[in-house]
Amino acid sequence: MSGLIGSKLGMTQVFDAEGRIVPVTVVDVGPCVVTQKKTMERDGYEAVQLGFGAAKEKHLDRPRIGHLKAAGTKLMRTLREFRGAWDVNVGDEVGASLFEGGQKVDVTGTTVGKGFAGTIKRHGFTSGPRSHGSMNVRAPGSIGQCAWPSRVFKNKKLPGHLGDVRRTVQALKVFQVLPEENLLLIKGAVPGPVGGLVIIRPSVKG
Repeated sequence: MSGLIGSKLGMTQVFDAEGRIVPVTVVDVGPCVVTQKKTMERDGYEAVQLGFGAAKEKHLDRPRIGHLKAAGTKLMRTLREFRGAWDVNVGDEVGASLFEGGQKVDVTGTTVGKGFAGTIKRHGFTSGPRSHGSMNVRAPGSIGQCAWPSRVFKNKKLPGHLGDVRRTVQALKVFQVLPEENLLLIKGAVPGPVGGLVIIRPSVKG
């Protein structure tokens, strides 16, 4: 078992067996189609390439169209490769039944982009005094030296672009699997906006 590609549908809450409310993220995982299988003999490593999300030919470039047509599969919008041996063949469909309730998974996605942000929002800086003519309420303050080295060191925490980065949340629990709808209910929050692409793999932490 390697993993699945999915789309984040949003968050909701469900009740567990003891009647407690559990926040969950609903992820649509397909079905995903096996579009390529790599072997040690031919490629030097073992991996499976999955496709997710049907697409029209006019929305894909010619190399991807040729690749998918040669594999004999329908056109897919997203392709991702999962390392490791997997007992599947090109053209097979895999879905939510790949996982089971209570299993730990690692979820990778692209966080929500928040645009340009200052140091208070971006790095959690404390604001300056807000009275008696203060001119330093949300400014970052001193960021360097005077005569030497006469520059700002790299990696200084400064204002800049916030969010829209790839992040992985580890050891999340699969609360429930709905194989008929190809949905996974994952306990807690996963990175990304509603409709964002996520990669779900078995947790490396067990």
